Amino acid sequence: MYNSSKILLLFIFLTISCSKDTPSNSDPILDIEFDELGSDGPYLYGETYYGRKSYVTYYPGNIPIILSIPHGGDISPSEISNRTYGVSVTDSNTIELGIAIRNYFFSNYNVRPYVVINNLKRTKLDANRDIVEAAQGNMYAERAFDEFHYYINSAREEITTNFNTGFLFDIHGHGVNPDGFYDMRTWIGYLLSGDDLDNSDNYIDQNISIDNTSIYSLVNTSNKTLSNLLRGPNSLGTLFEDALYTALPSSNSPSPEGMRYFSGGYNTFLYGTNRNFDFNAIQLEFPFPDLRDTSQSRGTFSSSFVQIIQKYIQTHTGIDVLLID
Repeated sequence: MYNSSKILLLFIFLTISCSKDTPSNSDPILDIEFDELGSDGPYLYGETYYGRKSYVTYYPGNIPIILSIPHGGDISPSEISNRTYGVSVTDSNTIELGIAIRNYFFSNYNVRPYVVINNLKRTKLDANRDIVEAAQGNMYAERAFDEFHYYINSAREEITTNFNTGFLFDIHGHGVNPDGFYDMRTWIGYLLSGDDLDNSDNYIDQNISIDNTSIYSLVNTSNKTLSNLLRGPNSLGTLFEDALYTALPSSNSPSPEGMRYFSGGYNTFLYGTNRNFDFNAIQLEFPFPDLRDTSQSRGTFSSSFVQIIQKYIQTHTGIDVLLID
């Protein structure tokens, strides 16, 4: 009797212990292992690479230009919950615009920029914020975030090895202002605020450190002043204006004068201020009408953009991106 009681108690104890160690269906234990970042490499020119579930796409290039597109995606998987704070508006047709630019480079000059695309809808991942705000704790969104930036870093390392310097253009789109006004200018962000740009050239050159810009490397190696590179005759904005696309800042529009303007975000800061690389980053906020709204407008703009970027980079670095073998 005594032995039977001991056996019964032992059975009950083991049953209780096992039930504590076994997860219920309503509370599963996730044991997810992702592939090591970079395990899909080496990255070869002309090939296409996809992150997990194609949330991120990477097109390696062969010129010192990276086009990053963080806000144009439309994939909305159920495994990633919606972000609960932060901006969630999609920059419509920015992926299509980036691909049109890439295609124009190749079809006309047989060269390609590096292109990194976040295909997730911005409600799921904002690839232009730090990872806390970008993914908000979801492991699958965090993985896509890591892939997006791993591909950019890989491209930057290859570019600086081959060309010593390079440029990341972070592609965005802006819409109608809250007051209903539609600014048709492309906003070019160098991490300087609208208030900074509202100052005179003399003030900018004497009081704003080039360390505070995302084109530190360009200014540091140039014989031009900061104000000249921001809105002088060979500034990016003025080259846009010369091609009949209005831009801010530029010679014609040197500052926003209190109007809405985006100066650059996380990606512009991350890739434009790291002094371990001789590299520059510029945020481009494109208007929608007549530039990214239709296939025809994107094609027309792409041809102009390629010429603008070629002249800009050759003028300031001596590199002709259209004549690279």
